[in-house]
Order: sequence, then structure tokens, then C-alpha cells
Amino acid sequence: MTTQLESTIPDELDGKRFDQALAVMFPDYSRSRLKEWILAGQVVLDGRQEAPRMKVRAGQQVVLTPVEDVRETARPEPIELRVVFEDDDLLLIDKPAGLVVHPGAGNPGGTLMNGLLNHAPNLANLPRGGILHRLDKDTTGLLLVAKSQAAYTRLVQDLQEREIMREYRGVCAGRLTAGGRIDAPIGRHPTQRTRMAIIDRGRESVTNYRVLMRFPSHTFCAMRLETGRTHQIRVHFAHARHALIGDQTYGGRLQVPRGASEQFAAALRSFRRQALHACRIGFTHPVSGDEMQFQSPLPPDFIGLLTALAAADDDCKIKNSTAWDEMAWPT
Repeated sequence: MTTQLESTIPDELDGKRFDQALAVMFPDYSRSRLKEWILAGQVVLDGRQEAPRMKVRAGQQVVLTPVEDVRETARPEPIELRVVFEDDDLLLIDKPAGLVVHPGAGNPGGTLMNGLLNHAPNLANLPRGGILHRLDKDTTGLLLVAKSQAAYTRLVQDLQEREIMREYRGVCAGRLTAGGRIDAPIGRHPTQRTRMAIIDRGRESVTNYRVLMRFPSHTFCAMRLETGRTHQIRVHFAHARHALIGDQTYGGRLQVPRGASEQFAAALRSFRRQALHACRIGFTHPVSGDEMQFQSPLPPDFIGLLTALAAADDDCKIKNSTAWDEMAWPT
């Protein structure tokens, strides 16, 4: 059965553009989607199809026939999820290494989305199962999921307007002298289609970073995203010739420092994923308006890597593993 939504242009929207008025009257849907529906004839004003720029008048009747997205076809699967926070509108997941976020070629099941659909079946009615951003298979940490259409629309807009704070921790090769900003466009690699690359025609991509701890041949960093491109931090740091430790795609051959002990060399060789963890997220709750912040502790293998780096550095005074999580974004 087709659902129709009917409303009347209120006095305060008199003289506004048709698409602008609809964005206020139907906040569960994004302005871009409402504009598409206007152009497709899914919204009529006093029984007539009008252009998005048409000026509306108070008292006019609007009938909207929303075209819902195709239901998510992934199968629900009983996959254990680390739920950090949940209410009627949101889910915050702490993703482990090795878990793919979306089904795709080579990964038809066993993904985070399969587990989410089992945990909350109504997510099948939302675009991408409500998943708002992604983490690579071997990147750990916090991932935000919307559970309602209103929350999804609001949070997508917040992401686009860079109003959601996403902070990471990473360990890269080489000694960075100071924090900085990497502003370099990212797009699909011209010949290796599974990789991303810095290319002139790529999309704007900006990563901010700060130095938390320098080791003789490595640096422990904090990163914050202004944009969210595929593999963004990994590509940017490799481009700066400071690839993340363990990055099999962008890091090239592992360089073991000269004079390294066998124990230290073994610790580096055994870290077989990119040393990247989504540790903090901050956002405005899309329904209540509350300011929310969450933190995920570094996983054990990441702590083990930092412990090995510290043990090989006579100048490092940090020997307590909990201290790594206590390091804040430098001001």
C-alpha cells in the first residue's frame, strides 16, 4: 500500500521556495531527496506538480508520496556485537579487527551489517542498513549507526557539514616532528582498482594529526577527519611517507630499524594489520539535541605494539599500558 503524507503550508513558510518549505515540513527526509521527489512528481502542491523553486503560499495543500529505499537484502546473522550505546534512534558499535562492515564481493555474509540486521531487524528499511560511515576490515573502533529515518537524515547532514568529530589513534613509520594537516584529493587508483590514491581529479580529503609520542623510528599519532574518504588516513600517511605500521596495502615492505633486538623486530613483524583505531566520536543526538561523546580503549594488540615500541626506547618513560588511552588531543 502506497503511503501519502498530507500537510498545509503554515503561515511562517509563506513565500518560501517549495523545496525549502518541504524540508521544514517533512524533516525525516533530506532536502536532496525531497527535491528528487518534487522533480519526479511525487509531491504536488494544490494538486499540481510544481518546480522546486516555486514560491509557496500559506494555506496551500501539499501531498507527498515518498518512495522508500529498497530494503536491505543482506541476511540477518547472529554475530556478536560490542554495543557501546543504544536507544530508539542510535546504535554505537565498537568494531573488532577482521570484521567487514558491508557485504560485497568475497564477503556475502559474516559482516557487521548482517549482525546489525539480526540485532535490529528494522534497519533493513534504512539506506545501507543505517550505517553512517565505514571502517576498514582491520581498523578497530567506534562506528555510528542510525535506527530511524529521522536520525539517519539528520546525521548524514551532520557528516556532510563536518559536525561529527571522529578521532583516531595510529602508529606510523618514521619520526614526525610536529602535528599538521594533510589536504590532498583522493580517488580510485587509475590502474589498481582495489586501491585508492592521491590524484588531481579526486575528491577533497583532509586529515588533521597531532604527535602524541615519538619513538626512535616510529610515531604514535592522534588523527581527526574533516572528510571521510575510503582509506583516507592510510592513503594520506603513505603519501606523506609515514605509512601506518602493518598496512599491507599502502605500507610497502616493513622496515625494521637497524640494531633492533630480535624481540622488537618480532613485535613489528607480528602486527599484521594497519595500526589504526577509531577511539573517539562526538556528535549531537539527532532527536534529543544532547551533546554526546564516547571513547573506545585501544585494543590489546595495539597496546602490545606500543609496549614493544616503549620497551625498545630508553628515553620513553611510559611503561603503564593504561597511559596510552589517557593521552588527549594536544591543544
